Amino acid sequence: MKRTGERGQPPPRVFVLDCEALSLAVRGDRKMIALLDIAARGGAEAVTSPMTLVEAYDGRTTEQRWDWVLSRLKVADVGKDEARQARRLLADAELHGHKYAIDAVLAVIARQQKGQVTVYTSDVDDLERLVPDSIVVRKV
Repeated sequence: MKRTGERGQPPPRVFVLDCEALSLAVRGDRKMIALLDIAARGGAEAVTSPMTLVEAYDGRTTEQRWDWVLSRLKVADVGKDEARQARRLLADAELHGHKYAIDAVLAVIARQQKGQVTVYTSDVDDLERLVPDSIVVRKV
């Protein structure tokens, strides 16, 4: 049975972008730009973490390009509660260290979203260990 939102509407789509997905968008990758266009037209929401913005920074990209991409994204608030949840996810998956830290926070953000959530990532194996099966993980 297909899940539906209010008034029989399909559930909203949410695209969660990791560092590589965000970097691709900033560099003008057609697939990522298409996803951001869907979000800009209201067909989905695109979301990422504040740490992902920092991780994806590339000094060769203009501020105008960054501003354009950021205008199509929601940057999730991350605080102490989300940090605790990320730590628990890492412990449950038997992962630790900085290699997994940002992925764990992104997994917490993905878990908080309502609707059909898809995470776009270069770290499919890591993210699949951190999110439930109801969240789709796609390789970029």
